Amino acid sequence: MIKAFIGWIILFGPMTLMAAPLGLPEVTVPADNPQSAAKIELGKQLFFDKRLSADGTVSCASCHQPERAFTDGRPTAVGIRGQVGPRNAPTVLNAAFYTSLFHDGRADSLETQALGPLTNPIEHGLKNTQPILALLRNDPDYRRLFQSAFGEAPEKAQPEHIGKAIASYERTLVCGNTPFDRFLYGGDETALSESAQRGLRIFRRKGNCANCHEIGLNHSLFTDNRFYNLGVGFERLKGKFTQFVSAYKQATAGNQTDPAAVYNERERSELGRFLVTGEVADIGKFRTPTLRNISLTGPYMHDGSQKTLEDVVEYYNQGGEKNPFLDPAIYPLHLTEQEKADLVEFLNSLSNPACLFRPGRFPNPGEI
Repeated sequence: MIKAFIGWIILFGPMTLMAAPLGLPEVTVPADNPQSAAKIELGKQLFFDKRLSADGTVSCASCHQPERAFTDGRPTAVGIRGQVGPRNAPTVLNAAFYTSLFHDGRADSLETQALGPLTNPIEHGLKNTQPILALLRNDPDYRRLFQSAFGEAPEKAQPEHIGKAIASYERTLVCGNTPFDRFLYGGDETALSESAQRGLRIFRRKGNCANCHEIGLNHSLFTDNRFYNLGVGFERLKGKFTQFVSAYKQATAGNQTDPAAVYNERERSELGRFLVTGEVADIGKFRTPTLRNISLTGPYMHDGSQKTLEDVVEYYNQGGEKNPFLDPAIYPLHLTEQEKADLVEFLNSLSNPACLFRPGRFPNPGEI
């Protein structure tokens, strides 16, 4: 399996940048985690291994399925013993370009993010990473891969090695070259339909979409990597919000109080970025997701509450869910039916079906 892509790795070597497809920038690689064929293969094996969960039923690929553009098609993710989580599983495609990970941005790197789900009681459900380290130290195939990837004896395996290996694999999951890219960056004026071209103009102007889902001169990530309150899910906070405010005031007065504790796990999740920063201004804020491959990754929003792209467009057209923290850039758009249809047509142009793989088919680096 390693031989299938080792030439791709040698081509770029242990550099700080890796080439990317049309429409995307080069991928930055951390100096302390250079890419190598062995490390990527180790990360790939870990990504698809269900032994990395408490009951042996969940792998990273359970929620990030290659045949679903590395999502799971559910409103919110399902973990061990069928437990349902509070948030939608985002695609891993192009996650290499994010400056923060998770919907609330609590991880600042792929290396850090990769470790989070492993010890989450709902997701992989491990108490710690010791069972995975035991695999690296005792399984013959993992021993060989670890030695080749890190140049150390498997007995020296630590949690950071797990994160580095999985992150190295995830940095290869880059997907561009969409009809939009061929139109804007490839000079192919026939790549977008007339409807999609009208939708692009709405996206940039009347729809105000590009304010957060940025389009650049040479490439587009369709995210500004910032956080906003769109009103999505805020209704789950309303019933206990007075209690929350009271608890917050006690906490700021020096009492050992967690204001978020007034909510259950599902409700608490809707506090968003506040759970990371503790700042009132961050209540209900979530990271701007990329729109690349958006037609392949529904349902939408951090809680999976919007089933279709038409639903998403209508949500924004109505001006979101009113709340005290709603971002001022969210307001009624007064789009016509034709404008909404054109906008959806444009959003569909941001996907590349080559990013889908048949069930059980695990993509190698360089294939996408």
